[in-house]
Amino acid sequence: MSESHVQRLSTILLDAITDKDPLVQEQVCGALCALGESRPEEVLLACAEHLRQHEKLAHPYRTMILRAVETVVSSRIGELDKDVARTIILLASGEMTRAKELVCDWQQAASNVLVALGKRFVGKVMEEMLSKFQPGLLPHYFVVQTLANLSVSNVFGTVPFLTSILSTMLPMLSLAKHDSMRVVFCFALQRFSESTLEYLANLDQAPDPTVRKDAFATDTLSAYDILFHQWLQSREAKLRLAVVEALGPMSHLLPSEKLEEQLPKLLPGVLALYKKHAETVHTSKSLAQILEAAVSVGSRTLEVQLDSVLAALHAQVCVPVESSSPLVMSNQKEVLRCFTVLACCSPDRLLAFLLPKLDSSSERTRVGTLQVLRHLINAAAAQMEVKKPFILSSMKLPLLDTNSKVKRAVVQVISAMAHHGYLEQPGGEAMMEYVVQQCALPPESEPQKPCADSENLPADGVRAISISTLYLVSTTVDRMSDVLWPYLLEFLVPVRFTRALTPLCRSLVHLAQKRQEQDAGAFLIQYNGNVTLPSPYAITTRLLVVSSKPYLGDGRGAASLRLLSVLHRNIHPELGQRWATTIPLLLEHLDEYTEETLPQKEWEEKLLMFLRDTLAAVADNTWICQLSLEMCRQLPNYNETPQEKNFLYKCIGTTLGAASHKEVVRKHLQELLETARYQEETEREGLACCFGICAISHLDDTLAQLEDFVKSDVFRKSTGIFNIFKDRSENEADKVRSALVLCYGHVAARAPRELVQPRVESDIFRNMSQCFSTKVLGIKVETKDPTLRLSLVRSVCMASQAICGSAQGSAFHFSRKAELVVQMTEFIKAEPPDSLRTPIRKKAMLACTYLASLEPALEEQVQAELVHSCLHSVLAVLPEPTVEDGRQESLYLDTMQALKDLLTSLLQRDMTSQGLQRMVEHLSPWIKSPRGHERVRALGLSACLLQYFLEHLHVSAVVPFHNLGLLIGLFSPRCADLWPATRQEAVSCVYCLLYLQLGYEGFSRDYRDDVAEQLLALKDGLVHPDPAALFHSCHSIAQVIAKRLPPDQLISLLLTLFEGLGDPDKDCSRAATVMINCLLKERGHLLLEKVPELVSVLRAKLQETREEHVLQAAQHSVYLLASQHHAAVVSSLLGSPLPFDSHTGTLWRALAVEPGLTAQVLGLLLEKLSRDVPFKEGRAFLLSTTPDRVATLLPLAATCALYEVTSVPASGPAVLELYPQLFAALLLRVSCTVGVQLPRNLQAKERRSSGSSLGFRSLEPCSSAVDALQAVLLRGGNEDVVQRMELEGGWELLRTSAGHEEGVARLASAMAKFAGPRLPLVTKALFSTQSSVYDIQRVTSTAFLAELLSSNVVRDLMLLESLLDNLAARQKDSCASVRRLVLRGLANVATGSPDKVRAHGPQLLTAMIGGLDDGDAAHSLVALEAMVGLARLLDLVEAWDLRSVLLHVAIRIRPFFDSEKMEFRAASIRLFGHLNKACRGDCEDVFLEQVVGGLAPLLLHLRDPQAPVTAACRFALRMCGPNLECEELAAVFQKHLQEGRSLHFGEFLNTTCKHLVRGGAGGGGGGRGRGLADVSLQMHHFPDLLGRLVSTSLFYFKSSWEDVRAAAPMLTGFLVLHVEAEHRPQVDLEQLLAALQLLLKDPAPAVRAKAAETLGRLVKFA
Repeated sequence: MSESHVQRLSTILLDAITDKDPLVQEQVCGALCALGESRPEEVLLACAEHLRQHEKLAHPYRTMILRAVETVVSSRIGELDKDVARTIILLASGEMTRAKELVCDWQQAASNVLVALGKRFVGKVMEEMLSKFQPGLLPHYFVVQTLANLSVSNVFGTVPFLTSILSTMLPMLSLAKHDSMRVVFCFALQRFSESTLEYLANLDQAPDPTVRKDAFATDTLSAYDILFHQWLQSREAKLRLAVVEALGPMSHLLPSEKLEEQLPKLLPGVLALYKKHAETVHTSKSLAQILEAAVSVGSRTLEVQLDSVLAALHAQVCVPVESSSPLVMSNQKEVLRCFTVLACCSPDRLLAFLLPKLDSSSERTRVGTLQVLRHLINAAAAQMEVKKPFILSSMKLPLLDTNSKVKRAVVQVISAMAHHGYLEQPGGEAMMEYVVQQCALPPESEPQKPCADSENLPADGVRAISISTLYLVSTTVDRMSDVLWPYLLEFLVPVRFTRALTPLCRSLVHLAQKRQEQDAGAFLIQYNGNVTLPSPYAITTRLLVVSSKPYLGDGRGAASLRLLSVLHRNIHPELGQRWATTIPLLLEHLDEYTEETLPQKEWEEKLLMFLRDTLAAVADNTWICQLSLEMCRQLPNYNETPQEKNFLYKCIGTTLGAASHKEVVRKHLQELLETARYQEETEREGLACCFGICAISHLDDTLAQLEDFVKSDVFRKSTGIFNIFKDRSENEADKVRSALVLCYGHVAARAPRELVQPRVESDIFRNMSQCFSTKVLGIKVETKDPTLRLSLVRSVCMASQAICGSAQGSAFHFSRKAELVVQMTEFIKAEPPDSLRTPIRKKAMLACTYLASLEPALEEQVQAELVHSCLHSVLAVLPEPTVEDGRQESLYLDTMQALKDLLTSLLQRDMTSQGLQRMVEHLSPWIKSPRGHERVRALGLSACLLQYFLEHLHVSAVVPFHNLGLLIGLFSPRCADLWPATRQEAVSCVYCLLYLQLGYEGFSRDYRDDVAEQLLALKDGLVHPDPAALFHSCHSIAQVIAKRLPPDQLISLLLTLFEGLGDPDKDCSRAATVMINCLLKERGHLLLEKVPELVSVLRAKLQETREEHVLQAAQHSVYLLASQHHAAVVSSLLGSPLPFDSHTGTLWRALAVEPGLTAQVLGLLLEKLSRDVPFKEGRAFLLSTTPDRVATLLPLAATCALYEVTSVPASGPAVLELYPQLFAALLLRVSCTVGVQLPRNLQAKERRSSGSSLGFRSLEPCSSAVDALQAVLLRGGNEDVVQRMELEGGWELLRTSAGHEEGVARLASAMAKFAGPRLPLVTKALFSTQSSVYDIQRVTSTAFLAELLSSNVVRDLMLLESLLDNLAARQKDSCASVRRLVLRGLANVATGSPDKVRAHGPQLLTAMIGGLDDGDAAHSLVALEAMVGLARLLDLVEAWDLRSVLLHVAIRIRPFFDSEKMEFRAASIRLFGHLNKACRGDCEDVFLEQVVGGLAPLLLHLRDPQAPVTAACRFALRMCGPNLECEELAAVFQKHLQEGRSLHFGEFLNTTCKHLVRGGAGGGGGGRGRGLADVSLQMHHFPDLLGRLVSTSLFYFKSSWEDVRAAAPMLTGFLVLHVEAEHRPQVDLEQLLAALQLLLKDPAPAVRAKAAETLGRLVKFA
């Protein structure tokens, strides 16, 4: 490309810069920059020329060009010669100063160009700028700004000019009247000062090391006078800010004496700006620089100004800081920098100013002061060293502050103090105590949203930072070890520090481990002189108790246990080895659970076991007594945490149990009884547990102490006569008695059984009774307090269980048994029957369960009353109680289990059929209850009792089970109950009864009867409420009953079932009917003479009612009639009005009971189906253009009847007999009813029936045919076919015109897979449809036969030849759809019988090629099918057969590459790939010509908007690779174009084009063996390859698809980018540039952007 071409290319891009789309503009600029990277000088000159020629070009576009110029200059400045640089400098200078007014973007871009050039050509830039910077004339705004920026970007090149610049500029300052000019002068002075200071700081690297600060002093002072005394007083805020920003660095250049002289004015002037500006960061930064300058010269004037400076700075630091405001944060940093400077020169005055501020009433003042103090402690450590005591003493007031923000600041100050040795001073411990107090703050349950000014800091924020501070100080500050250890131990026991336990324990563990590393053998804690430290007993008690709730407080349980492990030597010397094994196990247990999943009882038991192990390891009674004493002392500490106090009681009981001093034990027990808070439930429970645990070792002492307390004045005062009339005192007394009763219960439950039994009546129950009831004036008064009642019930239950669990329990005669049972019964009666709120009835029933097993036996009346009360109290409870956390449901389940246990224990006392009958009689009213929840509960109890009776049945002689019929009659109808659970329980009852009968007949208990076992399988089927399933299950259950029922029980069973017909539950009534019919069928010879009468009655019922059991009886009647008169019954039923109602359907289904009858009925229906035409054509409206198809009635009725008959499972054998005829007839019936309407009279009835609740089936012709076909398949044993069609949506497709063919194909596929043996006869039946007069029937049969060929089953069944012959005969069918399906079927041979393709290759190829030429339509579906079929066959036919058609096919399909239809593009491109694949890298030159011609379209269609087309292109290109014989190119295709891999199109296209046009450079060698892209091959075979590819891509510049249109210039760009010099003439550059220019006007921005990008790549031709 000549220079004129570079200019033209640049001109094209520069002309396109005015594009309206920002992305296109950006791409144009990028292309311009890319061109500039290669030819920087030409592009820069072109840009300059363009700007000169287009004077009126709008400034936004001039700005973009200037930015491109800046980019080129910045990247290629080393390659520019002086002339070009001079040209660009003049251009930028002119652009910058052309407009007098400010146009910031444009002029800033020009200024940036000058600054970029100034990095190398600083002299020329400075010369140009100084030419516009003349004395006496006010310069342009951006001239000044350019000089300012240039001074910073090239310090060493600019500073030597500054003296002359300053001398010229100073007089101009007085000429500047506009604020904008004054601002830029200030900016320049700031930059000049900064660059000067940098120059002076690096004199060793400077070109002129003789430059001195004094050289700038005079000019700086002159400028200072104007800025400070004149401009700083301006009302314009921007100017004031600019002035103050300049004064900061300028102050360092002022003479020291002048600075000292100006400070009294300068500092107040700067400080005054704080009140005038909201954004104060610039003021603070400048102030810091001024203060640094003043300190550096040892200013004395600063001392005078110090107070005002401190006041202003303090006000700034007290401004609330928002984390979202960077400016405020920066201001804070600058203000703190000022404080640091002042601390270096006046630390005393600084502290004297700051520390009194801690007493301020303003929260912001206090927080700000603390922030400054923390900063000074860290940043001015040397100056603050001697002030430590003073600073510590000043912190007393902040420690008392309650404000959260102040607290946070105090903690931060303390953290800083810890790092710098403050806390080692006197008063340091108070600081650490404060941190611990903050760790103990309550955490926030819901984090607060921060306010706008962050005033209300959440307490959790203070707590979190305190925890972090405590841990960091403990672990990272070595000097704090002696301060914190053992001081932190003092905070373990006090309750107010409970929330701080976790961080305390973690810090203590670290400190202790560090101590042990220093001296492993020493005790960690020396108590001598440390009277405030907690004792080992206190530490042990505290850490053990808080571990009972291990996940509270961020996991205090694990932390406490780890601290215990570390302190083992100080707790007791003998514990080291034991705790080394036990504590890790506890920690592992905690790791396995969370707070929600931890089983609390199990965890507490593990801790108690840990305590018992500890006591055993110590084995020191004095130590144990001291521990128990400490535990008792700590009890009041846990009044606010009842669960932990409850656990502490258990610990006390455990510890007392290990003590050997009985006096100590009794003393502690007495104190516990006297000091307990009886109003608290958990404390009563804990006290009782304590006594129970203690009784394990000290039963006598425990009982004696309880009895002494009952007799003591303390107890009498709470239960005296004068307090009985006071509600509050009575309540308190009840709570005391409740606790005592509970204590007796726990004592009985936990003490050794052999010791409890002798004392249970004399001591335990007697005292419990005495505590429960009181005597007033000699009259026994029982309490109504529910707590006391529950305690008594629980204690009776525990004591009774203890008796039963003892070795002599079965022989124990309990005289109080009846009395207690009656009392428990009364308690149960007193509970509300409809709700469950307390566990009283559960515990009472458990108590009665244990009592029932003791002697003597209960009287019958007492037992009956007990059972009645319990049933009424539990079964009547309303279902689904709503209480939080599911506690109510759990309580009910436990109560129901208690009831079951009670009833089985009572049944155990009378294991006879009469005893069982009595129990069932109690349950019978509940079994028949109208309320479902009562029935299901009663059936569940019945099943439980029967199962128990069966398991414990012992029959010494064969005896009859007289109650069998009655019991089965009671339970069996419930198999159809409305509630699924009731149905299952009923089956369980029947199951048990049948095995009871077998037991009474003498069979062994482990005998399993095959008939009875069938009930278990039927039981699972009763879960689903489907009426048909229930009918079948009830019938099966009745069959089982009939087979095992003794003859003498039949009558009683029938009578009971007939009574069940009146059951209000209709399902149960229906079940009774089913079972009656079944019994009549199985055992009907006993009642044969009554069958006609029964049929007559049921038929009459059918006309009167719609009850289900009547319909079942009618079924039986119809079956009897049809057995003798099947033709008449079929004709009569076909005459029923359409649509068939549910009763008619039921009668039809009755005809499928017997296979012989069913076959006759089906034969008649097939004859009716084919007797009449399927539809008649007519016009609903005179003006209608297409006739409507209306179904005929007789075939429609026969279709519906076929469905009803074949829907019955029993019709299976008959369906199998007629399977081919039924399948073919119904499939063709489906095809000819697609889109067929009902007659008008039936349409109205259909609409009415669809809105009714009578259960009419849809009468729509096609749907009814599909339903009948499904039913035939099901009855024919092809459930898999139906399921597969259902999963794939095949049935819905069959019903629609659009999806009918696909539906037929899916049906054929399913038949081939699951019903292969049936296909020979089915295909034979379908062959005859070739001559059908209906096109749709020929289409349907062809589609079915075609799809069969895709399965290998046709080969196995030897159907291939016949199918091919039949399809070949249909090739000339007049219907295009038939011809298309024929091609699909022939192609399917490749899938179903690939090994047969070679044998039939010529025939198949001829058919496919004929399909390509079928019709003249541009989008012939037959041609599309031919392309798809060819793609499937090519890999399998003989190579010789393929070669003769290869070129013809390639030429024929090429026009489809750019078809408007996506399907044609995808199919043709994929077929092209298969053609290449078939060549296997060995293709003739004529076909290779087609391959090369297709490359560009394939590459471009990778950007096709349709995914199937892009996938086809990927495949085709991968297949083309081997034929191109370029290994590198083939490898690229294989790597980038794999299916499923994301494609970076630009990267791929770039690599592809590189190999296409540079193939010879990569591997050497020549000839055909190296590939198409080799230079020699390119020149020999395709010398014009590059030109062809470019011209093809130019064709796609006009593509209708935007993405393809955008890809075409990309392809062109990459081709020319990689082209070798000798092949460049193939590219018509003028044509290409013209095409790209047109693309730059494309309506799509993406296309314009790619065109611009390609223009940038044409730099290759430069």
